[in-house]
Amino acid sequence: MFYAGCNSVPLETVKSVDLPRYMGKWYEIASFPNRFQKGCNCTTAEYELTDENYVRVTNTCRKDSTGGKISQVVGKAFIVEGRNNGKLKVQFFWPFKGDYYIIDLSLDYDYAAVGNPGRKYLWILSRTPFMPDSVYNSILNRVKDKGFDIKNLVKTNQNCDQ
Repeated sequence: MFYAGCNSVPLETVKSVDLPRYMGKWYEIASFPNRFQKGCNCTTAEYELTDENYVRVTNTCRKDSTGGKISQVVGKAFIVEGRNNGKLKVQFFWPFKGDYYIIDLSLDYDYAAVGNPGRKYLWILSRTPFMPDSVYNSILNRVKDKGFDIKNLVKTNQNCDQ
């Protein structure tokens, strides 16, 4: 079911996230285009628990081509208490924080879908640079049911020069 005016429908997260299992490197399989990722290829996100009550987030991509200049930004993710680690607030530029809702997550932590309550942002992530079409399509069905307009998704080029 697609929700018209989906900003008024609460976005449900997964029931719980084991943060230590979620940490590590994720490859962006697809995302909604946004200005802060313009021209990005070979996009990854790396999460690391810190001793300072936040998660260090390192986003990396290659600008304008798969062999382009490496662009990297480091931020912080703060756990929203009482939400079983499914909701975080991410901050790349102080004082601004954005919603980071884990809305789909495989039992083996091989893939995840992350969005925000306004359905303006969506990322499909995988532990590997490529995802089988059957897995990708099943994720699409679930995020569509959560009110995301999947026609806006753009696959990320992960055919990276080493």
